[in-house]
Order: sequence, then C-alpha cells, then structure tokens
Amino acid sequence: MQARTCLSIILAAGEGTRMKSAKPKVLHRIAGRTLLGHVIDATAGAGASATAVVAGHGSQAVMEEAAAISRGASFHIQDKRLGTAHAVLSAREAIERGYDDILILFGDTPLVTGETLLAARQRLADGVSVVVMGFRTGEPDGYGRLIETKGRLTAVREDKDCNDEERKITFCNGGLMAVSGPAALDLLGAVGNDNAKGEYYLPDIVEIAARRGLRVEAIEVQFEELLGINNRAELAAAEAIWQDRQRRRFMLAGVSLQAPGTVHFSHDTKIGPDTEIEPNVWFGPGVTVAERVRIRGFSHIEGATIAAGAEVGPFARLRPGTEMAEGSKIGNFCETKKAHIGAGAKVNHLTYIGDATVGAKANVGAGTITCNYDGYNKYETHIGSDAFIGSNSALVAPVTIGDRALIAAGSVITRDVPADALAFGRSHEQTVREGKALEINKRNAARKSAK
Repeated sequence: MQARTCLSIILAAGEGTRMKSAKPKVLHRIAGRTLLGHVIDATAGAGASATAVVAGHGSQAVMEEAAAISRGASFHIQDKRLGTAHAVLSAREAIERGYDDILILFGDTPLVTGETLLAARQRLADGVSVVVMGFRTGEPDGYGRLIETKGRLTAVREDKDCNDEERKITFCNGGLMAVSGPAALDLLGAVGNDNAKGEYYLPDIVEIAARRGLRVEAIEVQFEELLGINNRAELAAAEAIWQDRQRRRFMLAGVSLQAPGTVHFSHDTKIGPDTEIEPNVWFGPGVTVAERVRIRGFSHIEGATIAAGAEVGPFARLRPGTEMAEGSKIGNFCETKKAHIGAGAKVNHLTYIGDATVGAKANVGAGTITCNYDGYNKYETHIGSDAFIGSNSALVAPVTIGDRALIAAGSVITRDVPADALAFGRSHEQTVREGKALEINKRNAARKSAK
C-alpha cells in the first residue's frame, strides 16, 4: 500500500453504567493498559497518522489518558447522544482536515489488532469506499446482519428489522469500519434518524454508499477482535483472551512457559529467548527480561530489568526500580525495590534490599534488611563488590559497606565499613577490625582448596 494518510476516530463517550464503576468504561484495564490505550495502540499499528477521540461531558480523565498515549490526539465532545453516526460527526473538525482513510472504532474493543485495521485500509487503497468489519457466528440473534448481493455489501440490517430469510444470515456486523476520507462527510451527512429511537446510525452509510454506486465491502474478522466490553465479566473474558495471545507469542519467540495458563503478562512485558518461566509468575508493567533468565514459581515482578543469565525466585518480589545484572540471583522470599544487584551477586533468601546497590559477586545472607526509611525520608545503602553480609543483619542507611568487607551475622550496622574490614554490630558497640576480613578470607580460601 502506497503512503496514505489515516485518521482514527475512537468513540469513547459511553458511561459504561453496567461496569458499576465511578470511572469511565474505557479507562478500565487489560494487562495493565486501559481499553482506550489498547485501541490507540492498534490504530498506531495500522499506520494511523492522527487520532480523534470522541468523549462525553465530564470526560477529562479520558482526554488525559488519550493525550498521554497519543501525542497530538484531538478531542471532541458529543453534546447529545443521538447515535453512532452523530458521534462520528462530533469529530467533523478532524475529518475536515482531509485524510485518505478514516478508521472508526469503539474505545471498548481492546482486542482488535493493527493487522486487521491495516487490511481494512488496504481495501480502501484498492478503491473501496466503505469497509465493514464483520464476523461469523452460529448464534446470530441480536446482531445486525450484513446483507450481500453478488459479493457486494448492500446493507446492514438490525436484527429486529430482518425478515425471516435475513435472520438466517450468520455474517454479522462487528461495528468497526474503514471509510474513504473524501467520501466520509457526505455519507455521514446523509444519514437520517427515521427509526424507532430517532437516532443516527453509522451502519446506514453502507446502504447510502451502495445506492450511490460506491464500492462497499465486508471483511471477515475473528469475533474476539470485535468483542466489546460492557461489564466486569466481559472485561475478565477479554483479559483471558489477551493473555492467551501473549503467551503464545512468547512461546513462539523462544520463551519456555511450564504452565502457560498460570503466567500473567503486562502489555509492555519484554522477554528474551531461552528464558524459562515456572508456574504462577506475575509480570506488572515495565518489565524487561533478557535471554537465558530463569524465573521460578510464584514470583511477582514489576518495573524491573533483568539481565542475561540471572535467576529470580521462587516466591520473590521485584518492585519498581530493581535492576539485576548478568548472572545475579534473587532467591526465595526476597523483596527488592529501587535496587541494583551487581553481576554474579546473590541475595538468596528472606531478605529486603531497598534503595541500594549490591556490588558484583557480593553475597547477602538470609534475613538481611536494608533499613532505608526513618519515617520521613529514604536513604541509600551501598554494598561493595565481593562483600559478604552475614545472616540476620540490619544495614541502617545511609551506609556504605566496602569491597570484600565481612559483616558478622546478626549485626546492626550504622556506620560505614571500609574495604577488607570485618564489622560486628551486636549487643555491644559496633567493632571494626581493619584488615581482618582479608585475613579471614585467605584462611577460608585455603580451607576450601584443601578439601
């Protein structure tokens, strides 16, 4: 398809009362991203060069969300709810700027893909004026039927208006459309409201265009892509579909999932090949995992970066700001936050590392805590390379532990410890013996070599 301009119009004025929520329906989330965000992503994947969001009164939050995702998005208020064609015309100012293609979508259809929208745009490039996205179902009752004559779409008939023969049609209207930009305003302006509800229905442009001799077509789309969200049950169903898609994508890209149905991904999760993920792992937003990582069961990861060859869990919690360097390990029942774990470093069990750096090949013993908060402010802890922190130690920030230093088990460390030093901080006042760690390390190394 040659370069063509494209405007996506996203209808997001519905209140979504069936969601039983104080916030607009399109701001509910799937995989950590709002329904509206998923739709905007799909239009970007289809090459849309501009976005117009049609919202209702009091929709400041909807506008802010759209602006955060799509810079330059325009916003249009539907003053009265007089039907879908009326809603689209609320974006007249955007349409009048002139585009080759116009995509018309709903803000509550988060599963539509950029590939499907691009296929619709391709039909416009081939000379079609209106493209309707439809689906086939064995249970068409309640859906509008797509009426075709000699392979051409001639009308969209509401279920209640169908005759007996038309009710047998299983090709149904999915609601989403692609319309030729030059023809859009003329077609929309011709829609009337001579119906039971007195509303202006977008599907009427199909019959209008067909009567004028314009090419009108329907493309078949998987039903799940057109699934609209109206209540919490449908939201959960859409989440399940999205998660299944993402699991398959990762497995086909070389990621091993031992129990795929138990792993939950976020919309922006990135994982490299040859990574192994055990059951019951949850990825929140902002996670990047490199290749050859092992993530063990029941781990919870959010806002973290994990380098090649690292290992996480089981039962680990990585909070935002965690960075694991190559070959590092965070083990069972450990929690990290805003922490850099150096290459080859080990934080193996029952430990909290927050607002801290752990140097390369350092070893942090079980039960260690970085005491980073005094009730008012946060402070940093720095642990040097090859340092050894004995079990059940409390490092009271701000504090720095030098390279190769040893912290005796059960110590409370409140002052900096130099490199190669041994520090005690038990019931008596902290004792520091300079150079003692070097002596102990040499002795222990010799014992190990002698085995």
